[in-house]
Amino acid sequence: MWLKFILSGLIIAFCVALGYFAAEKYRARKKFFAELSALNEAYLSELSYAKKPIDVFLEERKGKGDFAKLLQTLQRHEAPSLKNFHLTKEEEADCREYFSMLGRGDSASQRAFFSSKTSLLAEKKQAAEKESRSRSALYLKLGLLAGLAFVILIV
Repeated sequence: MWLKFILSGLIIAFCVALGYFAAEKYRARKKFFAELSALNEAYLSELSYAKKPIDVFLEERKGKGDFAKLLQTLQRHEAPSLKNFHLTKEEEADCREYFSMLGRGDSASQRAFFSSKTSLLAEKKQAAEKESRSRSALYLKLGLLAGLAFVILIV
């Protein structure tokens, strides 16, 4: 009898864990746009006040996880890899344009470009947070339901 309960609990926990890991791409997008929005705000204030070189700015800026690796590739003047963030083609093109403009041109043109990106990044960040919240909850519930279905079929 106890063996059935333990096995049922393990099956349900496994399916919920699968749902959690399936929702990782939505959490990665949310983290990416949150970090990119914070980077944009920091760079705008940097352009307005300190005006440090881009290499110094990127060295001082610490991201988390994959975004930190992205900043390191930018610091080495390499093309950034955006595959880990699960962006759409349009978002990937926008981000490549964004990163190509970092440190290019005079401060007034950069300030105008990055100021124009502020509202776009805020919208993307908000949309990614909303999608992450809804999809994560959906995948967890689907995992729970799948686990319960397996338990019913097996036991």
